[in-house]
Amino acid sequence: MALRMWASSTANALRFSSKASLSPPFSLHRCFSSVLDGLKYAPSHEWVKHEGPVAAVGITDHAQDHLGEVVFVDLPEPGGSVSKGSSFGAVESVKATSDINSPISGEIVEVNTKLTETPGLVNSSPYEDGWMIKVKPSDPSELGSLMGPKEYTKFCEEEAAAH
Repeated sequence: MALRMWASSTANALRFSSKASLSPPFSLHRCFSSVLDGLKYAPSHEWVKHEGPVAAVGITDHAQDHLGEVVFVDLPEPGGSVSKGSSFGAVESVKATSDINSPISGEIVEVNTKLTETPGLVNSSPYEDGWMIKVKPSDPSELGSLMGPKEYTKFCEEEAAAH
């Protein structure tokens, strides 16, 4: 599976298409770099990793790939709150500035201060060192409305096909 995802991602990056040489025609197009098991995903391309009473939140590998090189991350202070679907910060890249939306509601208990000095962690390690905030969920049932890895992969594929 990982090899197929890598091959598809590489084909997409190189813009390979087999439409001219194979019958029936198909495309090797995929729009994501990696999707991890154990995480939940929002349609706005944020991820959530819920462990114990706290959930880490960040942007997906797909999102960082489309943004390009991240040069600045604007995050809130700990102690504040976030609401599901509302913006809690922004990511500025060489291409654009994008809002970061919270996939869940709750109290911000920690902020990744490493991103102030090293915003590129969002690119190099979006699921590990590039996490953005940790939230104590106020309504853990909101996690059930988020996509799992398979659903998010399909969502990305459908989104790419629509463009």
